[in-house]
Amino acid sequence: MNTKLLAYLFLFFSLQSYSQITFQKGYFIDNNNTKTDCLIKNLDWLNNPTDLEYKLDEQDQPIKINVSQLKSFGIENESKYERHAVDIDRSSRILSEMGYDKNPIFKSEDLLLKVLIEGKATLLEYNNDNLTRYFFKTDSIPVTQLIHKSYKVTEAQIAENSQYKQQLWMGLKCDNIAIKEVENLTYKKNRLIKFFIKYNQCNNSEFVDFKVKEKKDRDFFNLNIRPGITSSSLSVSNEANTLNYADFKNKIGFRVGLEAEFVFPFNKNKWSFIFEPTYSSYKAESTTVNPSGRRRDFTADYNYIEFAAGFRHYMFLNNDSKLFINAQYVMEHVSSNSKVVANYYDNITELEITPNNSFALGLGYNYKKKYSIEARTNLKNVLGNYLEWTSKYQSFALVFGYSIF
Repeated sequence: MNTKLLAYLFLFFSLQSYSQITFQKGYFIDNNNTKTDCLIKNLDWLNNPTDLEYKLDEQDQPIKINVSQLKSFGIENESKYERHAVDIDRSSRILSEMGYDKNPIFKSEDLLLKVLIEGKATLLEYNNDNLTRYFFKTDSIPVTQLIHKSYKVTEAQIAENSQYKQQLWMGLKCDNIAIKEVENLTYKKNRLIKFFIKYNQCNNSEFVDFKVKEKKDRDFFNLNIRPGITSSSLSVSNEANTLNYADFKNKIGFRVGLEAEFVFPFNKNKWSFIFEPTYSSYKAESTTVNPSGRRRDFTADYNYIEFAAGFRHYMFLNNDSKLFINAQYVMEHVSSNSKVVANYYDNITELEITPNNSFALGLGYNYKKKYSIEARTNLKNVLGNYLEWTSKYQSFALVFGYSIF
């Protein structure tokens, strides 16, 4: 029942989650150079958006507009996008799709680009699924792709065209930038951002670092202590002998865990990857009486460590409060003395409890990124190594969280 209830709640909140993303102050400039101040639905796009929703007033109905109708748009204190006609190389980095030509294969396209650094030298980014390209511009250089292409030399050998280093050395010269620094520059967002910041500072140019604005008030890694109270039940049965049955009922226990959470840097911090090792134990006794009045005594001793890995989705209620839902795959390590013992007039049968992987669902509440409470459940068969014996172990936990990092 607990599992079904959490599953229904999980589905309900998943369907409702999109309404939690808010409209923020921003603007857009259309193709007629008309600027409109408005409220923009900030989806914190992973891929460069193809359309956006806006309101002229908080009470208005949202209006959807395609980015082909815009020259640029921005969200106050957070992000900016510009549309440009550019030449882009879409060569794949996937080995099976890679060619032998080291030169970029350009195609003229009208693209919306995300501004990362804006100044005397501006760095822009294009993201679409598995394709990431960086562009730059200056007062004398139009928007140009920084060329970085992987290509085959042989079927077993890959090389790289790193022409972007030459482009930056020739286009962004400054006394404080040595050629060795350019030669060691990798085609990575953070490294390119640092390089463009250094160039603008070297030229005493004012610049805007949108990556800093984007990261403001964000925590990309959290470490949480996770103690909790468990309510667990176990039943075992033997298909060959219906008298070999025991229902251990519910037992209240404790669990302790440590959770590492990695928040994805998109979609307004609403998604994260979580990994949590947890220790729990279950001990219980049960007695079964057959129709002739003979009894069989059962004991269960189950000590285990779970390694749960999965995803968490947040639904923001306000600046301090948010709900979340978890879906995790659980791998298990069981101590060597974990077993179910059946004693029938000193005829003892010992059944070894073996590791069993399972899935867990959770629904919780987080307050001020510091405190949390979660209800979670999972279901598994702990006698998976036996053909005739089956079992059902169900655990429901109330987990308390405290962020230490």
